[in-house]
Amino acid sequence: MLSWGQAFTFTHGARAVLGKVILWVSAIVFIPYGLLCLFDPALPAGYAGLTMGSGDAFVEIGAMYGGLQTGFGLFCLLGALRKDFYRAALASLLLVVGGLALGRLYSTATSIDAVGGYTWAAMAYEFTTATLAGLALRKS
Repeated sequence: MLSWGQAFTFTHGARAVLGKVILWVSAIVFIPYGLLCLFDPALPAGYAGLTMGSGDAFVEIGAMYGGLQTGFGLFCLLGALRKDFYRAALASLLLVVGGLALGRLYSTATSIDAVGGYTWAAMAYEFTTATLAGLALRKS
């Protein structure tokens, strides 16, 4: 019979599969969403209830939601395809997406206004992704 610790211990092979899967899923999520946001910055602004009141706001939303997410998705794809980028891509998922999740959690907890489904869904995705990346990255 397996002990509690053994039941939740991944073999090296299982961690490698998990790592590849989470990198592929992240690439599939970040690249298309980033491209959509790059070409239509009003899309993420609308989801988050933001108003773009200047050209700088339009550029900032396009760059951060579009350019950054597309580039990050491409890095995840590179990590899924090339062994020499695999661990760096997983570490980036853990730190970057985990940082997003923690920042979103803190901001939700300290906001005086209620947050909507966009925030809760994003937070769930971010915590799940960071956790899975951390599990895949962990050495035996």
